[in-house]
Amino acid sequence: MSDSSELLLAVDFAGTGIHPSSWRRDDSRAEELFTPHYWTDLVGAADRAGVDFAFLPDAFGVVSDATTVRGRLEAVGLAARLTAATTRIGLIPTATVTHTEPFHVAKAIQTIDHTTLGRAGWEVAVTPGVVELFGRKKEQDTASLWAEAHEAAEVAARLWDSWEDDAEIRDVATGRFIDRDKVHYIDFVGEYFSVKGSSIVPRSPQGQPLVAVTVTSADSFGFAAQRADLVRIRATDLAAASELAGRIRAAAGDRPIFVLLDVDVLLGDDAAADLAQLEAWAGEPYRSDTLVHVGTSEDLIELLGDAKGVDGVTLRPLALPSTLRRLVENVLPVVRAEVAPTTGTLRDRLGLSRPANRFAAAH
Repeated sequence: MSDSSELLLAVDFAGTGIHPSSWRRDDSRAEELFTPHYWTDLVGAADRAGVDFAFLPDAFGVVSDATTVRGRLEAVGLAARLTAATTRIGLIPTATVTHTEPFHVAKAIQTIDHTTLGRAGWEVAVTPGVVELFGRKKEQDTASLWAEAHEAAEVAARLWDSWEDDAEIRDVATGRFIDRDKVHYIDFVGEYFSVKGSSIVPRSPQGQPLVAVTVTSADSFGFAAQRADLVRIRATDLAAASELAGRIRAAAGDRPIFVLLDVDVLLGDDAAADLAQLEAWAGEPYRSDTLVHVGTSEDLIELLGDAKGVDGVTLRPLALPSTLRRLVENVLPVVRAEVAPTTGTLRDRLGLSRPANRFAAAH
């Protein structure tokens, strides 16, 4: 990357911020956390300022600490609400595959791709240790969880192709809405899933919505190399991030991928004091497994300019409303000097071709 204007910029919209005490700040807007206005206001501001992707995290784990925000809105449903409040930003909710049927996830992501005209993605994740919440199967180790994720992603990819692009013929004269020969069973049988299909949703604008994953282990690394379009990584310095990005690209081979470095961010007039207050409330120092920027907007702009070897960054605000406001007012106008209207899909903007339909080729 030659300068920060070429970087892909994403924001992780996690509650009132990723710091567990962020809700205690006067400007946290915690009282609005479960209202639509909170999310449309924040994600809409990022959309207008030129942020490329909104990651909407989710998990099945329940927080038991009474001092931490316990509830969260379900990410796919939240993304659906945001389709009408945004015009260009990519909406990428997390949908954990553990204890979840891929048929339901696939059609939900496909629906968002339709309603946004091609701005949908899916961050694939697994959630260990929540068997008691569901009671459907035994505890799985990490390897098993990610093997299941591979199958779920394969099922989704086949379902997204199960309607050929021209399956809808809407022939008034004969009364046929679809050409039944162009809607296909996927007939998938694996270790974890057996899905006949087809999808109930026609093929969406991107053909295959973008798949994202966060690399935190050897198993998620393998998933990223084989299946992801957007790969989120964590590293405590830029050199380590560049090295990890290179290894992922090498493992992916000729398949194009985009690697985004997670950066934990707290911006403020006295950000160090703000962090000290968060740590005092939490009763312990803030620890992160990735690069942390606590400081000014100007220093963040400089950091973005130094981010070589990765395709972009995912900013994870420790305190979301206050840091996002500074990003929109001070950082984005510099690194996105002009936000041009965007009409293409996410694949168009990334220079990715629209995948050929696997069933159409066979048909």
